[in-house]
Amino acid sequence: MESLMDTLVERRTHNNAGLLPFSAPTYVQARCFFGGLVRAMYRLEVVGTDHLPVTGPVVIAPNHDSLLDGIVLGAAISRELRFLAKAELWRSRLLARVLDGLGAIGITRNCGDQLALARMRQALETGQAVAIFPQGAIYGDRVWHRGAARMALVTGAPLVPVRLIGTAQALSRGRIGLPRLRIIIGEPIEVSRAPEEPDAATKLTERLRVAVESLA
Repeated sequence: MESLMDTLVERRTHNNAGLLPFSAPTYVQARCFFGGLVRAMYRLEVVGTDHLPVTGPVVIAPNHDSLLDGIVLGAAISRELRFLAKAELWRSRLLARVLDGLGAIGITRNCGDQLALARMRQALETGQAVAIFPQGAIYGDRVWHRGAARMALVTGAPLVPVRLIGTAQALSRGRIGLPRLRIIIGEPIEVSRAPEEPDAATKLTERLRVAVESLA
């Protein structure tokens, strides 16, 4: 699997210039602007910042209730993040600019997008922090998928549970509000690097789900 991912990345290098590492000033500018708005509009409270490793690879895995979640997470966490987000979000030119500024990587869902996963793995192996929403979508069955656990297992990066509270009340289908938002960062789940196995990823995903839902 690793050699396949490496090959996919190499084949697309000419299309990904500047992707890894991404432009730090661009991320900082986006975070400064949108982070300032989020903090001002929603009186953002962040708890547990000391749980987040300040350097080295880390997989940050929050719940997912709103289209605002990526922006809110970027505002709450001081480290530069690479986000895994559904490719459909890039259809909006404005949203695409925001996502690019926040270091997002688009993934085509339900087709085993190995290239997107390879980019995420490459980011982790260069010591970056990546953010993956295991629920994948804010509507529908909202099953917890194994992507975050999978990346932690194949790289040995710690898996950090994060609870986003109030974002559904801020923006969701048929609802726009200005609630106070609260972000809770849990203790990292230490993960040993291991060959990719579906059973191991499933068990780690369940452990992650329980950890996120226990944060309050």
